Amino acid sequence: MISREPTIERLATAQRLLLEPFGLNESHLSKALSEIATHRVDDADLYFQYTRSEGWSLEEGIVKTGSFSIDQGVGVRAVSGEKTAFAYSDDISEASLLDAARTVRTIAAGTGKGRVKVGARKIAGARSLYHGLDPIASLDSTAKVQLLERAEKLARSKDPRVAQVMAGLASEYDVVMVARADGTLAADVRPLVRLSITVIAEQNGRREVGSGGGGGRFGLEYFSDEQVESYVDDAVRAALTNLESRPAPAGEMTVVLGSGWPGILLHEAIGHGLEGDFNRKGSSAFSGRVGKRVAAKGVTVLDDGTIADRRGSLNVDDEGNPSQRNVLIEDGILRGYIQDSLNARLMGVAPTGNGRRESYAHVPMPRMTNTYMLGGDKVPEEIVASIKKGLYATNFGGGQVDITSGKFVFSASEAYWVENGKILYPVKGATIVGNGPDALTRVTMVGNDMKLDTGVGTCGKEGQSVPVGVGQPTLRIDGLTVGGTA
Repeated sequence: MISREPTIERLATAQRLLLEPFGLNESHLSKALSEIATHRVDDADLYFQYTRSEGWSLEEGIVKTGSFSIDQGVGVRAVSGEKTAFAYSDDISEASLLDAARTVRTIAAGTGKGRVKVGARKIAGARSLYHGLDPIASLDSTAKVQLLERAEKLARSKDPRVAQVMAGLASEYDVVMVARADGTLAADVRPLVRLSITVIAEQNGRREVGSGGGGGRFGLEYFSDEQVESYVDDAVRAALTNLESRPAPAGEMTVVLGSGWPGILLHEAIGHGLEGDFNRKGSSAFSGRVGKRVAAKGVTVLDDGTIADRRGSLNVDDEGNPSQRNVLIEDGILRGYIQDSLNARLMGVAPTGNGRRESYAHVPMPRMTNTYMLGGDKVPEEIVASIKKGLYATNFGGGQVDITSGKFVFSASEAYWVENGKILYPVKGATIVGNGPDALTRVTMVGNDMKLDTGVGTCGKEGQSVPVGVGQPTLRIDGLTVGGTA
């Protein structure tokens, strides 16, 4: 059997699921785009999507809920200057497509001199970062239930103080196709899975929570016995550690952030401030600072959508642009922003492969993919040992950030009090308060242990959620404010 090139294979899959069942072909897409182009617009696109999702959840040793859904539709967009007109429908038909096209073209002031010719067909370049498999079919229902039961039994076997275990398994098969007014045609087939484990431990009437889990763009067979045990160990350790925690001290102090998931602070406090829309409008603390120092030497931050199998990775973004490895901050110097097509055009730069949308019912905007800081030359143990009095935070819960000012507040879900380089005891209730751009200048030590998270991140922006990845090495930041309960 002769296999087709992956880009062509993905396009064929998209056409089979999104066009052929509804009597559509590429000529219908060109017709719809031509309808939009009868008015003078700067850009236009059609975004088709087919999504099949499944979820299972276990509580009290029983798989109590299961869900399955199919969603499909098309979004039609026209852009004129800074204005965007958008319409969407879950009815994929020629009539709906043309009706939406006529609706969005009204964004332009009026008709131009004759029709604007839609560009000649060209298949967008794309990466091959993950297999276009259907993860829902990678295990049967019995095996999925057994996977959750195995995680639950394993967690309970770790320690008698484990009082309750909850586990969830989610799978998604997402097929998208983009047709643009310049003739670009792109498609992607995106698998996504996630296993989540939450443990509640109890001792002397006190109850504490710990969590673990992970996933990515692959099949459910990824969750081997060893992988499940790793997630369980994380959840149980966190819960038991918090049982021994004391109230967190408060004040200005040295804070050391652990590697991996603590990169969520980097994502929220700095990453959002580097998105193109905020900087074009001048509302980001980083606006107008390209080429200037915004962080301490040794701080290099990337947004990289090209890492194989990662939760935040994309073969093409939701505008048909190939994903990229974008250096945002290099050795403390701001090099650029994350861009979608609209903001890139208005700022006179190239798109960076970061045009993302939650679904066909949403407009694209500049969004992060996998955002992380590169490692340095310090051994993690050396960084912790350098603390005279301070906090060592290894895991985070929720947080908030103000894009304009850069101010952030994050709660540490697992943290330790350190004195004279020694970890003394775990603490609870620590919140880290600071300013993103200012915090970057206070980084004094960068570890050599850069690690990405296990594949659990979801980013929200303007009501849209998309899967993302984060990561960083162990970091020492001086002079952060810690709000505590002591």
